[in-house]
Amino acid sequence: MRKIIVLEFITLDGVIQAPGGPEEDTSGGFEFGGWVAPYTDEVSDRVMEKHMEPADLLLGRKTFEIFANYWPEHEHIWLGITDVTKYVLSNTIKDSDPIVTRWKNSIVLHSLADIEKLKNSHGSAIKVWGSSELAQLLLRNDLVDELWLKIYPLILGKGKKLFDNGAVPAAFTLVESTVTPSGVIIANYKRAGEVKTGTVGT
Repeated sequence: MRKIIVLEFITLDGVIQAPGGPEEDTSGGFEFGGWVAPYTDEVSDRVMEKHMEPADLLLGRKTFEIFANYWPEHEHIWLGITDVTKYVLSNTIKDSDPIVTRWKNSIVLHSLADIEKLKNSHGSAIKVWGSSELAQLLLRNDLVDELWLKIYPLILGKGKKLFDNGAVPAAFTLVESTVTPSGVIIANYKRAGEVKTGTVGT
């Protein structure tokens, strides 16, 4: 069985929309695109290098289109991204579409069942970057094994959120964390069974 790791840039109020640039995703009138940029420093750069080590990717349609239009021309920044397998979940993209055929090793998935089959196959971990609707689907169906959250000291008040659509109750264990000089908390959580409750002070 393959691990699914969700990696997100996220604000204090849970927004994950358009962290990378002003034009990345303006849907819903979102005007804060690029909110990550002012917080870049040497520590966050080192973490990004680690997270960008070659691994198969699972992406939602919008994120796949953003990646497919950018990374083939910038592989010198993300070494190995051309060679890994890129899975995209979509009901509208076809295997024969140019955006799929021109980005080497891209495969279209069409359903939750396809993701479950992929997860149950043999191989290394699969990383999910961004892809808010896909990430929510995975959380609703208890398919997330690990979270890497880069938590930024911002409240944006609007935008697409990670935990916004009926995630299955689940416990996670913090296994690694770093605080950058610019105040970003980078935390790695691994799935740890069911939610436990009790009464404080007894």
